[in-house]
Amino acid sequence: MWKKTARVIDRTLAFVEEWSLFLAVMLALVAALANVFLRKFTHVNLFWSDEVVRKVIFFTTYVGASAAVRSRSLIRIDALPQLFPLFKRGVTLLSHLAALFFAGLMVWLGWRMTAMVHADEFALTSTLRIPEWKFYAVLPVIGVLMFIRTLIVMVEDWQGGPSGD
Repeated sequence: MWKKTARVIDRTLAFVEEWSLFLAVMLALVAALANVFLRKFTHVNLFWSDEVVRKVIFFTTYVGASAAVRSRSLIRIDALPQLFPLFKRGVTLLSHLAALFFAGLMVWLGWRMTAMVHADEFALTSTLRIPEWKFYAVLPVIGVLMFIRTLIVMVEDWQGGPSGD
């Protein structure tokens, strides 16, 4: 039961992450290419395209962090377990606990930052005039995703699941 539920959650989150990353990067690519094309062949400059690219980089950084948990690509200490195989489970557990702590901080601080920016009616992006709180709302959402993914990976490691040793 647990494995089937975890697999469904994992696939759903992977679908959301992959498609949101694809769409965001395509949006930035089209905006940047259109700006370069128009600047080179006409005298038109899309003043908002740089802002779009910056916001996409912000978004993809955090969504990529959740995807890194799924693919077990987070930075970790692996020299100690190679030298002393006895410490492998302990260091892995410590790494997972650090990821859970970081995800919790992202939820807590991200929520507070989102609420603070939402209360400021003048907090708008400089060119597109989009409320900034919509971009800060990514932080707690990704924190929750990272927390769920880390729990799934922890259980897989503990049970010797698909990616566990």
